[in-house]
Amino acid sequence: MTPCPALGHGIGLRTQHFPALLSAPPPVDWLEAISENFMADGGRPLRLLETLRREVPVVLHGVALSIGAVEPLSERYLADLGRLVRRIEPALVSDHLCWGTHRGQYLHDLLPLPYTEEALAHVAGRVSRVQDLLGRPILLENPSAYVAFQDSTMKEWEFLAELCHRTDCGILLDVNNVFVSARNLCFDPIDYLDGIPPDRVGYLHLAGYTDRGRFLLDSHAAPVPAEVWDLYRQVLRRLGHLPTLLEWDDRVPPLEVVLAESRRAAAIEADESSASRRRLAS
Repeated sequence: MTPCPALGHGIGLRTQHFPALLSAPPPVDWLEAISENFMADGGRPLRLLETLRREVPVVLHGVALSIGAVEPLSERYLADLGRLVRRIEPALVSDHLCWGTHRGQYLHDLLPLPYTEEALAHVAGRVSRVQDLLGRPILLENPSAYVAFQDSTMKEWEFLAELCHRTDCGILLDVNNVFVSARNLCFDPIDYLDGIPPDRVGYLHLAGYTDRGRFLLDSHAAPVPAEVWDLYRQVLRRLGHLPTLLEWDDRVPPLEVVLAESRRAAAIEADESSASRRRLAS
């Protein structure tokens, strides 16, 4: 995979923040836009995205590719995505390692896969087709998990690593999802970090979860919890300094609150970089 650009620290583009972001040069290094929100031939949202794209890099992040579904990939979806990619020329294109369609219906969820050789071969073929159509590699995000398939024969991180090897795709590592899945499914999140190929991780997601007692919900409705910040430090120590995106999708606060979270991520990265230099010098 071609090395990913060093984007710095960004935030997810949300409609609530459009006025503030358009009133002055965006106070972030980059923005991540939900692909499906801009898959149109024209209209105001697309014009606004083009305006912001002239100011800062944009990453397109999809939620409906359904790369793991058993039914054929949607030709209309692929055509719309290809047209958007050519128009925006994003720094990166990403989606989720999941499925979310059945019998032509979009289920509005990011559902887990069985991690088997059969599923791996199936997903690898679909990833290769998408990449051939777009003329570039895509990155796939690790999902938040609440259940696991008994038939799985490999760990999620092993599945992702082998998928990258077979298709030359990349990984969008969601740090919050690693923490949520580890707590829900009782595994060590450090095993996940140690099991993925560092050179395949293109960027990171940070977000907040909601504690429902019996499980953690990947809600994106709160600040990043202390435990996720701690895991973020571990990611930086193991994988190096990577572009980091702050997500906030529910109960979205004013832009300044989201920016403060992003600046905290930048400060932690700077702190870890300084600590690394001190270790090397000692």
